Formats: sequence, structure tokens, C-alpha cells
Amino acid sequence: MLLPELKQRRDKIRVLMAQQEIDAALITCNVNLIYTYGRVVSGYLYLPLNAPARLFIKRPNTIHGEHIHPVRKPEQLPELIKECGLPVPARLMLEGDELPYREYNRLAACFPETEVLPCGTALIRQARSVKTDMEIEMLRRSGVAHAKAYARIPSVYQSGMTDRELSIEVERLMRQEGCLGIFRVFGQSMEIFMGSLLAGDNAATPSPYDFALGGEGMDPSLPGGVNGTLLQEGQSFMVDLGGNFYGYMGDMSRVYAVGKLPEVAYRAHQVCLEVQEAIAATAKPGVACETLYNMAVELVDKVGFADYFMGIGQKAKFVGHGIGLEINEAPVIAPRMKQELEPGMTFALEPKIVLPGIGPVGIENSWVVTAEGIEKLTLAPEEIITL
Repeated sequence: MLLPELKQRRDKIRVLMAQQEIDAALITCNVNLIYTYGRVVSGYLYLPLNAPARLFIKRPNTIHGEHIHPVRKPEQLPELIKECGLPVPARLMLEGDELPYREYNRLAACFPETEVLPCGTALIRQARSVKTDMEIEMLRRSGVAHAKAYARIPSVYQSGMTDRELSIEVERLMRQEGCLGIFRVFGQSMEIFMGSLLAGDNAATPSPYDFALGGEGMDPSLPGGVNGTLLQEGQSFMVDLGGNFYGYMGDMSRVYAVGKLPEVAYRAHQVCLEVQEAIAATAKPGVACETLYNMAVELVDKVGFADYFMGIGQKAKFVGHGIGLEINEAPVIAPRMKQELEPGMTFALEPKIVLPGIGPVGIENSWVVTAEGIEKLTLAPEEIITL
């Protein structure tokens, strides 16, 4: 990755560090290493407030260059920092919300004279919430590839398929377009493979995960997504595969129908499109996330679909979420979320309705906040596609 891009990202973190009088950061979690170094390594990126970053690397052993130093164990770090001509920091931040307890304590113990702060996760996620131009371009290109894969879904559908059989074919299409497969999620309580294909009443199955719609899954060890449902006449299914094509998690959902659906499905789908249009017309820098959520709920309630909006029984309490190196970044479009949109933020907007006996309808697209409003990054037909 280009050094100016990495410097820009590191400097965003440094600005936030300076506000809290933090002298340095020690970064070791994969996603944050991608953000600050451009790739996954086993090691530590040491980010001083007022000096170039240093990479202390364990694996792979093929990376060399200026400011790159081999390390075997974290106990070597203070002496290596001194050998670089840098002072041991008075205040050091670690990724407190991501590091295992034992690893956090081991790193903290390496700096006995230092005030060690656990605020690294929150601070770096704050920096990551506003994307650079390069990051936005990666999400834009991801959206193009995502749409190409979805355009081929009708060609792989065959009558008599189960949701699992079709999902495998759609996953194959995504991989052919360059999807990297792994879908990164923040937090230990969230697990996902490449996304989900939810058919019929399976879309209403509650999930332990904080997803918009759940799905039973094929096994209790991974309770989400396809469950072997037969795709039948008069039933809808929603494809919600994640668009990780360049390391960035774009998001897009589209709805397909096996034959003709009951008329209520098309009305409900149109409501979701109208929610999307209303939010797109309102969203701009300075607008609070809760304002957009409340707008969505009011619109759906007004036309009588509130009981089926964002699930049945167990409902998702959001209509949108930040996207980036992880699928659940800031901002979150949810109640009581006072955070205001800023230019460069990217998020997925997903108003969805589940109809008993029919299945899911609705829409999901990825967006970027511009100086004037928001721009859609996933451009593909949004009507219900009949198979």
C-alpha cells in the first residue's frame, strides 16, 4: 500500500491520541494492522505520537526495510524501542476491547513504568469510521464486483433447489468476481461466513447474532443463514452475501421470488424502497443517526407493516450499520444514537420486512457520506426479481 495513504491513516490516529495526551500506541490486532500497515502480520506496529512508526515483526520473516525490526516476544519491545532512539512512552494505549485478557496483561507488564491505557480499540475505530479517498474507492470497486455477481444469480437457479444448494452457487459467483471469502466482524459474539441466503419463514428465525435477519443455520454451532429450506413457488428469498473484494466489507441485499408472490409482498417491498429513498434524501453531514432510524420506523408504522419490520418477534434494533474493514463499524443507524454523519463515513442501509408464509422483502445498499448528502455504492436492480 502507498506510504502516503498509510501515513494519512496513522496521522488520523495520532490526532486522537494527542487529544488524550497519549504518547504511543501498540497495535497488534489484524484489522488494525491492515489499517495502519496495509497487511496482516504477526507482530506489533509501534506508533509514537511524534516519530515514524516502527514494525516489530515475528512472522513472516520475509519483510524487511526501514523501521522494520525482528522480534521474538513482547518482553523485547522496551529495549528495541530504546535502540530505535525513542523514549519509552509515559502513556501507552493498547487495543483493550480486542486483545485477550492474558495477552493484554502480558503487554502491559512489559512497560512497568508506563501508564497503560485500554482505549486503543475505541480510538482506532473512531479514526476508521471516516474513510480516506482510497478506502472509499475500494468500497466503490467492491460494489461493482458485488453487482456483477448478483446479476448472474438467475443463471444458477434451478427448480427444486434448497436454500443451501443455491447459496453454494451464489458463493461461487462471488468468489469468481474476486470475493476474498472471509467476512470480518468486530466482537467475539458475532460470527458469519460469507453472508446469508434467507428463504421463506427461515428469515424470521431468531438469531443470537446481532444481524438484521437471522436464519436457523444448518447446525446449532453456527445458528444463522440457510437451513435446508426448499425454494418453492410463491416464496421469496433474500441474498445478503458480503462484498469483501479488496479487504473492505461492502454490503448488499436483493430479493428474488420463485414464481409470483402474493400482492402484499410487492407492497411491502415498495415500502422498504420508499424508506431507503426518504433516508437518502435526508442523510447528510450533521444529521444524527437516530433521526434516520426514527424516520424509517415512522414511515413503516404509517403504512401498517410495523409488526414485520426488521424481523418478527425478535427484531433488529437498527436499520443501518457502518462498513469498512469490518462489517459492523460506526456509525450505527439506531435509536438513541446521537452520532452525526460526517463526510467520508460509509454505511449499509437495510430496511427489511419479513412476511409470514412468504419470506423476506426489502433492500440493502452501501453508501458513502459526501459533503452534500450520501452516494450509493452498490448499483444493481432493486425490484423483486422473479425466477
